[in-house]
Amino acid sequence: MLMEERYTKILQILDERKAVTVTELASVLDSSESTVRRDLAALDEIGRLKKVHGGATSLGTSAFVSSENDVNYKKQQFSEEKQAIGIAAARLITSKDFIYIDAGTTTEALVDAITEKEAVYVTNGLIHAQKLMRKGMKTYVLEGRLREETEAIVGPEALHSLQKYHFTLGFFGANGIDYDEGFTTPDVGEALIKREAFERSQIAYVLTDASKFNQITPVTFGALEDGRIITNHLQDVRYKKKTEIMEVETNDLHSDF
Repeated sequence: MLMEERYTKILQILDERKAVTVTELASVLDSSESTVRRDLAALDEIGRLKKVHGGATSLGTSAFVSSENDVNYKKQQFSEEKQAIGIAAARLITSKDFIYIDAGTTTEALVDAITEKEAVYVTNGLIHAQKLMRKGMKTYVLEGRLREETEAIVGPEALHSLQKYHFTLGFFGANGIDYDEGFTTPDVGEALIKREAFERSQIAYVLTDASKFNQITPVTFGALEDGRIITNHLQDVRYKKKTEIMEVETNDLHSDF
């Protein structure tokens, strides 16, 4: 089967079924799984479908993801994209800001890029706090329990300590972003902290690489229209109907935002 014929057949199947696996496509197309993966990558690149682990979904169809990779794995994924997003986010900070920074690897890229020393920072990220302190930033850390998987401080003590703050800016990570379900994360404890800080931020920015769009994880911490998104690439333009989205370039990490 020619490449164009495979593309047409893949899109027809997705139009009917909304989601399909690589193994299923290989059988239907009588092609190898490696060929199918290349086809899916190419169709994802031109914005015709959403490539997910083990297969693909049609645009506008969100995949449900209940599991979560540990922080060391996440640091290796989309590192250039995270760096560009972090640089763009850091440029939004002014000397008068009182800022919340959520735990996570994309927000850690923000911490790496921060140069504003007059602002005040609050975080539930252990690594974030250490890095900010070493830079000479005025930093407050939430009290509570340290969650091993993400190195985030969570629990009732953390929630209570948040309740005295009001932030000019908040920067958050998300495991999933869905048009209807909003910003989501797998862990209930982290979701409670994110939600409280999100609601206490005059402007809440969600920092995310493009892979998180059209994905849903178990707990919503914020509505799409209540946050602004900084990402490296947006395929599904529906999201622009609900919120402000800033896209950054990764080919020049030092270009103006």
